[in-house]
Amino acid sequence: MSQGPRSGLAAVSSALLAMSRHLEVRDVLKTIVASARELLGAQYAALGVPDDHGGFAQFVVDGVSDAQWKAIGPLPRQHGILAAMLHEAKAERLADVRKDPRFEGWPSAHPNMSDFLGLPIRDGDEVIGALFLANKLRPATEDHPRPQQEGSCAFTQEDEELLGILAQHAAIALTNARLYERSRELTIVEERSRLAHELHDAVSQKLFSLRLTAQAAAALVDRDPARAKGELQQVAALAAEAADELRDAVVELRPAALDEDGLVATLRTQAQVLDRAHSARVTFDSCGVRALPAAQEEAVLRVAQEALHNALRHSGAEHVEVTLARRAGGAVLRVTDDGGGFDPHTTRRAGRHLGLVSMRDRTSGVGGTLTVQSAPGKGTTIEMEVPGG
Repeated sequence: MSQGPRSGLAAVSSALLAMSRHLEVRDVLKTIVASARELLGAQYAALGVPDDHGGFAQFVVDGVSDAQWKAIGPLPRQHGILAAMLHEAKAERLADVRKDPRFEGWPSAHPNMSDFLGLPIRDGDEVIGALFLANKLRPATEDHPRPQQEGSCAFTQEDEELLGILAQHAAIALTNARLYERSRELTIVEERSRLAHELHDAVSQKLFSLRLTAQAAAALVDRDPARAKGELQQVAALAAEAADELRDAVVELRPAALDEDGLVATLRTQAQVLDRAHSARVTFDSCGVRALPAAQEEAVLRVAQEALHNALRHSGAEHVEVTLARRAGGAVLRVTDDGGGFDPHTTRRAGRHLGLVSMRDRTSGVGGTLTVQSAPGKGTTIEMEVPGG
């Protein structure tokens, strides 16, 4: 009998320690879900963080493969049992979730679930998430996900209490991760403001000197060509210095998230933020991409940001899909929307570039290629391929 409590305590301790190791919100969510599923012996686990529009800002699952998750489709809305936990803020323990009157079905690719345990995650009076478990597994000798007694939930009162402890610590870990991310964002903003101020001062001084020297050269060109030539050489030198300072500043302004999180995680975070901020659905997927050289990673991020800005501000799209995949030793970025589209040739002739010139310059600057496929009413696809990695 003494082994059981010690083993249970060790499992809880391991779960709590795992949560405390991570600072990124996404990592914390994944750890909470995996810990809950393992600790309570469930086949499936999920954690949803609600947004303000009747859906979920984030929804993390464990026990479902990537292929299954992709086949299931868009994130769930706040309805049925999920809404009950978020709005009524109480635990739900059900023998068969499908027989509950609030059950509203699920997509055809969704795994089959029966017994169910759900619990809200609270930060004070605020519900900041909901934790769900489904299909309590029998002991390892009987690999079968059904309840042990017909008509009763396999998740016990003890399971509910244990999940409650985990949810309390999950709230602390999630709140700390959010505070860390906000603190980091503020630090980045402050650093960018400092750099912008320094850049403004330095370049303004250079441009002021450049202007005075050019005026002096213009005044001397007729009466003293030799001195005018010297002034023009000074103009060239000042212009080169200003260009060098701008280049150095751009290097300093490399997004901090790229250095800390890498390209894939940064793009995923950007997509999640834009998905919450806009009515259009924004998704991100990646496949087999390793780290790229720093210049390539920054160029890919900037092109993705420009393409996303165009799609969300100008196209009227309902869905924008961002993918990053490995190709021929490098990577290919694709941003596709189902919006109104445009005629690239007409746009170019009209002098409206929609950021295409900037995207092409960034792409060619790292030895890559950019293609734009679009037509009125047909949506738009921006594809950027870069070498390296």
